[in-house]
Amino acid sequence: MAQSEIRQIGWDIGGAHVKVAALDASGRLVAALQVPCQLWRSVDRLDLALDEALAALPAAPEASHAATMTGELADVFSDRPEGVRCIVAALQRRKPVRLQVYAGDNGFLDPQQAAADPDSVASANWLATASVVAGRTREALLVDIGSTTTDLVAIHCGHVAAVGRNDFERLVVGELVYSGIVRTPLMAVTDTIEFEGSRVALMAEHFATTADVYRLTGELDERYDQHASADGAEKTPQASARRIARMVGRDARERPLADWCALAASFRAAQLERIRRAALQVLSHAAVDPGGMLVCAGSGAFLVPELARALARDHIGFADLIGCPPGAADPGVCAPAIAVAMLAQHA
Repeated sequence: MAQSEIRQIGWDIGGAHVKVAALDASGRLVAALQVPCQLWRSVDRLDLALDEALAALPAAPEASHAATMTGELADVFSDRPEGVRCIVAALQRRKPVRLQVYAGDNGFLDPQQAAADPDSVASANWLATASVVAGRTREALLVDIGSTTTDLVAIHCGHVAAVGRNDFERLVVGELVYSGIVRTPLMAVTDTIEFEGSRVALMAEHFATTADVYRLTGELDERYDQHASADGAEKTPQASARRIARMVGRDARERPLADWCALAASFRAAQLERIRRAALQVLSHAAVDPGGMLVCAGSGAFLVPELARALARDHIGFADLIGCPPGAADPGVCAPAIAVAMLAQHA
């Protein structure tokens, strides 16, 4: 990848990952990648992640940068305004020739304006993705299933038909589901699970995460398995089985691996059912045409075909919708970073 190819960089700064995308002068996606960033541990982790991303994705000196974020929610910050200011300052330390910060309905702001209007900037990445989707299809439901959360955004008549705008409002109406395919503790997926012919109450302990589930189902791409396991141990099927067994008061040695894989499948079904119910809630207050497709993005996009069948709708990948070139890395996983770059290039 030549430096001269890159004209626009898009950033999506989260509390667990930094995602970056690069466009050339024609708006074609050159590359996209995700870097782990445990921002909740230290702001220094963000500096390291930004440097790692830039080292892997060199930008020409004249490239413009645009950013969206959710990392301001990390509890390393006292509140969201502090988080927005800190993240913007970290990006400025990379000395981009131009930095624009996405502020949702307020468009793009310069760094000083963003620091003065943190409520518009905070957790607006979903709206960047939805705005790009709305520019390419009149009727759809965006389903972005990530490591930690799921965004469900209705598109109607070529416009974003979201009811909520901030995290609280979106949680209320089902547009934000705090459930993802890597970092979510299993105790947050369901209260009880079917096992050995009984409905078993789960232990309220951080024994296992959804990453264990999708390792055992064989669906978790190793590229996105970027965080430590709940017990800090290895990520083998046997270790994941050990962690999941603890959730129902068992030791993995008591049953064959196939039984723990079956239990993982039950957790998968419970998580998918939660997302399905939220999708129905979103569709109930947005008049999305029955022919409107599900547009899938995120590291958990593999769940969307089954969700689409349950909702009696077709589905299409975000990368296919925007016409990503063959071989472009991680277009769906980095959808907000790609979207904010596209929006900025045409702002």
